[in-house]
Amino acid sequence: MVGIHPDTTGLEAIHNQPEFNQKLWQYLNRVTTDWKIAAGKEKAQQYAPLLSRIEKDFGIEPAFMLGVWGIESAFGDPVVERNHMRPIIPSLAALSWGEPRRRAYWEGELINALTIVQRGWATPSQMVGSWAGAREHTQWMPEVWLHVGIDYDGDGKILPYGPPDDALGTTARFFVERGGYRRGEHWGYEVRMLASLGSAHGRGNGSRTYAAWQALGVTRADGQPFPRPADTVKPWIPVPGGPAFLLGQNFFAAKSYNPSMAYALGLVHLGDRCTGGAPFVQAFPDSELAATLAEIQEIQQRLTVLGFDTGGADGRIGGATTAAVQNFQRKVGITPVDGYPGVGLLARLRRGS
Repeated sequence: MVGIHPDTTGLEAIHNQPEFNQKLWQYLNRVTTDWKIAAGKEKAQQYAPLLSRIEKDFGIEPAFMLGVWGIESAFGDPVVERNHMRPIIPSLAALSWGEPRRRAYWEGELINALTIVQRGWATPSQMVGSWAGAREHTQWMPEVWLHVGIDYDGDGKILPYGPPDDALGTTARFFVERGGYRRGEHWGYEVRMLASLGSAHGRGNGSRTYAAWQALGVTRADGQPFPRPADTVKPWIPVPGGPAFLLGQNFFAAKSYNPSMAYALGLVHLGDRCTGGAPFVQAFPDSELAATLAEIQEIQQRLTVLGFDTGGADGRIGGATTAAVQNFQRKVGITPVDGYPGVGLLARLRRGS
């Protein structure tokens, strides 16, 4: 801790996490971009043996693992790493000092990070990650590294960076042991159902089998049958008038990684898209179609010409692009200032006003 200066980035970021502060359709569009889906399909082929081994050992289907890998680090994308990784000990020290609501948690993770260094698993300079202290491919927190981590590639080390074997194997273990992931079950499905079958708050309290829900008139939105009609699921209508879902235990296993329903839906939907699944059939109220890769690149190009630096026109929606959109929105009076690079923003940029 000698010479440590607090990194207070997390004190602001903790109140502005996109899975909690954006409309659900915006969040889903951002985590299932054309670029990310294409990258996920490439990783699915490249790491097919590893994903198959994980499915054999832990029962977790490849789509689920691709979802968490993609949503957490864009499949280990070096651009994401370069733009978002920072020394985690100063970050955790600042959160331990300045975030009173979960001080004990942040203090514990700071001690965990120091323990990792003490054990010789990493040097202080190697302890880099997100503002919250999470590391590399699947964003392990130090506690996960210490207590769940496994040497899945057999090289004698447990590392969240480098080859993805340890990261994905450890995360699979986490989902089974802490999230209650069930072998052979899918996370759930988009369905068509009457609003009265969901609770007033969007998530029904009653669990029934797929067969029982079907007897009540609930069908899959894509018209396909339920493959395992005896599995038990719960209804969820996140936005009145929008898509409805039946959620199984594996959806809540995804939620164990981040306590946000939006995050869990983004994870499982991204995984499905990376393995050939289609977009949701039903639209969210007042939503926009997701911008294509070419449209995101055009947004980045136009913002850069106007003096709002996006860090390049690569089709990735990172921190620089979000900040550039926010600065443009402030300048021209667009509210809310949400940083969302969608087709509505592109239309405004094309009008030149």
